[in-house]
Amino acid sequence: MSALKHVKLITDGSCLGNPGPGGWACILRYGKHARELYGSEKHTTNNRMELTAAIRGLAALQERCHVEIVTDSEYLKNGITRWIQNWKRRGWLTAEKKPVLNRELWEELDRLAAQHDTHWSWTKGHANHADNNRCDELAQRAAREQIASG
Repeated sequence: MSALKHVKLITDGSCLGNPGPGGWACILRYGKHARELYGSEKHTTNNRMELTAAIRGLAALQERCHVEIVTDSEYLKNGITRWIQNWKRRGWLTAEKKPVLNRELWEELDRLAAQHDTHWSWTKGHANHADNNRCDELAQRAAREQIASG
């Protein structure tokens, strides 16, 4: 059995107005290779774009990998590493007994993350993380121009 490939996935989401036009972006790094993905939605929220960036990045992987996911969204990181198990146990209700927002995206992210060996880490946004800054740039551009990578 061969060892899993080590992939780094850097993600970011952006929204103009929140809700408003949104953009998401991610960078996949494997060895010397890098792939940038980005896209947009006409009317969305920042949190939905953060989730979408991680979903699209994980969905782009063709085989099971060890994936280090770097995000500047505490909502995304805490949601997938801390809150999701309780949400599922409570039938997708929050601690306040309200429906979990963006449930369909959380379910998709949970399904995709389970296909890989994932490790989640947080980085400060708009700081010294070059790939996070690039994702921010791509997500904002996608939101403004309503574009997507091919």
